[in-house]
Amino acid sequence: MRYAICFTPPASDPLSLVAANWLGRNVYSGDMLEPPAVRGLGIHEIAFHTAVPRRYGFHGVLKAPFHLSADMSESQLLRDLMRFAGTFAPFQISRLEIVRLGSFYSLMPSAPCEQIQYLASAIVQEFDRYRAPLSEADIERSDPDGLSAAQFANLHRWGNPYVMDEFRFHMPVTGSINAIDMPRIEAALRTIFEPVLKEPVMVSNVALMIEEGTGGPFRVHSLHPMGKVSARRIA
Repeated sequence: MRYAICFTPPASDPLSLVAANWLGRNVYSGDMLEPPAVRGLGIHEIAFHTAVPRRYGFHGVLKAPFHLSADMSESQLLRDLMRFAGTFAPFQISRLEIVRLGSFYSLMPSAPCEQIQYLASAIVQEFDRYRAPLSEADIERSDPDGLSAAQFANLHRWGNPYVMDEFRFHMPVTGSINAIDMPRIEAALRTIFEPVLKEPVMVSNVALMIEEGTGGPFRVHSLHPMGKVSARRIA
């Protein structure tokens, strides 16, 4: 069993609903959903191209999946995450857009967002004590020979190459796509997502996600509201 600390919009948010339909699984309930009808793209093709992000659910990772340290408990993690989230004021990402990262597609901020960068770095540092040390197999899966010096240092210090200055917030919506299929997939993504990408995205919660068994799908375990309780009551 592994945990991850992420951002994902509330379950009723239009972006959450659209993403759940596209990926074929609701990250809150775990329910499997039939892909939407998209002209020129079959449902089995959509299911194939979304297999990897479907397992993880719609989210943007802030602290990558980790095994819990032997001297820490889930209840401690929940307590500290609730306390920690309350120390950060909610903020907005001005807008998300569809971006190709190498061979896969994600939703990413259309302009740099310092708040999400700072939040992710703070979470990585604050909750590193909850992370069990990486095994040799974990390190090998990270392809250390292909990492930059900074990424290699991050891997050994924080258990993940892509943190701190190497972090880029993104919400994956496909797995790896062959170059020949990219135009059709990108067109489908724009048809599906762009109607719900016109407004700013409010970041007012952090989500604790949990892996269901070894290699199973991830789901939202709990949402932890950002901001002081008194401020949330006034809002």
